[in-house]
Amino acid sequence: MTNDQCSIEFKHVTKKFGAATVLDDVNFGIKKDKITTVLGFSGAGKTTLMKHILGLTMPTSGDVVVLGTAINHIGELELREFRRNFGMVFQYAALFDFLTSFENVAFPLREFTKMSEEQITDKVMGLLVSVGISKEAAYRLPSELSGGMRKRVGLARGLALDPHIMLYDEPTSGLDPITTHMVYDLMRETHYNNVHNGFTSVIISHDIHATLKYSDEIVFMENGHVVEHLDVESFKKSENPVIRRFLEL
Repeated sequence: MTNDQCSIEFKHVTKKFGAATVLDDVNFGIKKDKITTVLGFSGAGKTTLMKHILGLTMPTSGDVVVLGTAINHIGELELREFRRNFGMVFQYAALFDFLTSFENVAFPLREFTKMSEEQITDKVMGLLVSVGISKEAAYRLPSELSGGMRKRVGLARGLALDPHIMLYDEPTSGLDPITTHMVYDLMRETHYNNVHNGFTSVIISHDIHATLKYSDEIVFMENGHVVEHLDVESFKKSENPVIRRFLEL
């Protein structure tokens, strides 16, 4: 895989916290235009991997290259600006409880742009409509929305700054099976509506069944190592005993 095919590259990344090695010589790339899901048992290093992509944690050794920039070699101010390239949907949506849906989505636009209030209103309402949130629901607080609707608002907020990369941290935790598939349908629709711009989606998940239905590629981690990085069909056929055990859960 050539560098220009990847939006994210881990180049021999090791991360240690004291005597504990959480990532151990991680060396792989995440392709542009693809939905890639990072799977693994609890403690495999998935969350630490995502924190490295965002530059929230820096490697002990090795480099993390995102959109051609080694983000562990730039300053804090430059990194803060660079994070505009990311959209993030957190576990349980992580909306501001005291803000309406509209205000939650408007927040990054007010924080990072010089758009007028009229421009912000147009953009926010367009984003909310695109993820299936009505005008009425736009002015409700998160506590007045269902779990699935909160995820939709979280996705709209993640898209507010027109990111190149969308990151999802356990996006369907706590949701029933029907809502889970609705959220994954929306994530996939969002991806392919933006894929012409080199859009990349990265999902951290434990939901093996939804993952195999909606992803293009799978990265499987175990004890800080990338055990396999395969397209979905190849992953299903893997003979690795750890992966077989995971698939049979």
